[in-house]
Amino acid sequence: MMTAEQMIAAQKANMETLFGLTEKAFSGVEKMVELNMAAAKAAIADTQSQAHALMNVKDVQELMALQAGYLQPLSEKAVAFSRHVYDIASSTSKEFGHAFEEKAAEAQKSVVGLVDSVSKNAPAGSESAVAMMKSAISASQTAIESVQKAVKQATEAAEANLHAMATTTTAAAAKPASRKR
Repeated sequence: MMTAEQMIAAQKANMETLFGLTEKAFSGVEKMVELNMAAAKAAIADTQSQAHALMNVKDVQELMALQAGYLQPLSEKAVAFSRHVYDIASSTSKEFGHAFEEKAAEAQKSVVGLVDSVSKNAPAGSESAVAMMKSAISASQTAIESVQKAVKQATEAAEANLHAMATTTTAAAAKPASRKR
């Protein structure tokens, strides 16, 4: 059984973790707000610049060239924005995942300690029940490890897809638009 001091220490540790995760979440939100503000300012500046350039267009060829020149930087900015959003979300997610893994390891250690304590103090003839408990704990640890591995694989796949999308989008935007006659 846990003593009062152990329970208080556990509560304090849980509160520290909660406040730490809350701080990390707010930090992620703050980064997203900063990114969105910077993107909005850049979009306004680009729109103003584009509007001034459109007012000075003298013929259709110049208009077409202006539009073509506007599309590539626009797609590159969209890809860069997506990368920044992904980086912020990924970073925040990794911090939460790390905290979860730490707490899961602590909980597993605590449960194993409890089972060991119970098995030492168990009455004679309860060996099969203790063995079942240890087997269940082992199975849960294996399940947790499998979930963590799957999450890491999904994250790596998402990163690869984002990189491929960025490369494809940038390459497509770099190609000159074909003219139809």
